Amino acid sequence: MNNHALVTRLREHLGDAAVLTDTDVTDAYSRDMMPLADSGKPLAVVLPSDVEGVQAVVKACAEFKVPIVPRGAGSGLSGAANAIDGCVVLVLTKLDQIVEIDEGNRLAVVQPGVVNLDFRNAVEKHGLFYPPDPSSYDWCTIGGNLSTNAGGLCCVKYGVTTDSVLGLEVVLADGSVLKTGRRTVKGVAGYDLARLFVGSEGTLGVITQATVALKPLPQLPATLVAAFNSTEAAGEAVARVVREGLVPSLMEIMDATSIKAAEAYLKTDLGTSSDCKALLLAQSDSGGEVARKELAVLEQICVDCGADLAYATEDLEEGKMLLQARRVVLTALEMYGVWLTDDVCVPRTRIAELIAGCERISEEVGLRIAVVGHAGDGNMHPTIVYAPDSEEEFARARIAFDAILDVALSLGGTVTGEHGIGRIKREWLAKEIGEVGIQVHRQIKRALDPENLFNPGSMFSL
Repeated sequence: MNNHALVTRLREHLGDAAVLTDTDVTDAYSRDMMPLADSGKPLAVVLPSDVEGVQAVVKACAEFKVPIVPRGAGSGLSGAANAIDGCVVLVLTKLDQIVEIDEGNRLAVVQPGVVNLDFRNAVEKHGLFYPPDPSSYDWCTIGGNLSTNAGGLCCVKYGVTTDSVLGLEVVLADGSVLKTGRRTVKGVAGYDLARLFVGSEGTLGVITQATVALKPLPQLPATLVAAFNSTEAAGEAVARVVREGLVPSLMEIMDATSIKAAEAYLKTDLGTSSDCKALLLAQSDSGGEVARKELAVLEQICVDCGADLAYATEDLEEGKMLLQARRVVLTALEMYGVWLTDDVCVPRTRIAELIAGCERISEEVGLRIAVVGHAGDGNMHPTIVYAPDSEEEFARARIAFDAILDVALSLGGTVTGEHGIGRIKREWLAKEIGEVGIQVHRQIKRALDPENLFNPGSMFSL
């Protein structure tokens, strides 16, 4: 393999400025935000600005049999965008155009390098709403959201990324361009290939454009906060909300450890008693009397389940202040060390059992574990805190990370609700879906990427 010849070819196609080989620069593109995942040294980092540039990179790498790792902003938490030694990291942030906003049909066509928040702001000017809202929405890109099938706080009502995808443009392993999906509300022509590529973590092709469905802009949210002296009571409230058919636009849970961290960071109390064990935060974006009725029912459910405090407000700023406590948890935990966040999803009736399991694991490993999550869909984010300069604590954090995955599976859950498998949960994917499931994954991978060109070793091994 002639690495110099490949780099020369890439520069001929993309220009010198779009092909980076200085290790001081390429190291910055070699990994995402997950500290557990291994990463390697890329041969080069390339930044094409159009689909033709992506095709040229794929064709050149295929000719030289050099693997490609597609990458967006690097906000991922599974190692799915991590480089391997000798690969080409294909950065898609320069494909950053909102190609079309079709108000009449409530859809948009967007390139993968567009930042999620920028896109949301752009469609909002047209009275429309793009629902997927990962916590990193102010800097993560649409392409990364598509590759990991990202979720967020609004999933309880609006679903995850794939629920908004109508069609995709994808560069395949031979450099050809696949256009799949539709622009219509309904359509069942052939296999649903768009859903195959969403969540494939760059292992099957490179997404270069997406057609996404938009919603009417919701009303300004009204907010509810409820405090409980036991996680079991909070868990029962969540289960009651589901059983009674309520669909809030947001329903989040915080355990005692995350509440205390947020209070210390914000230098305030959240109006909870000292023995508060769980906090529920919910919103309704239905507006007006409908929202008031929704929150009244939610409030009554919380009271019936033993909430010490249940408070609803239609004041937008007050609602933002209440929700801020949930949004700052990860930043707040940095007061105690560095954090390692997990991502599991359990049946909504078993959220309290997961939190109890995390408390037990915390005691066993001797590390702080805070649990926050999307109570409305059961997607929890237990976050382990450890000393940054302690290899021994890092090892214990890794033990805790795997133990949490084990608890999630034992409760009938999944090892990832929205972050993806990447390079840190490959063995857990096999445990969850079984040997037949892994074999089907391998067959699909070989059919679309016979030379194992795209992101080899991520999700599963061939």
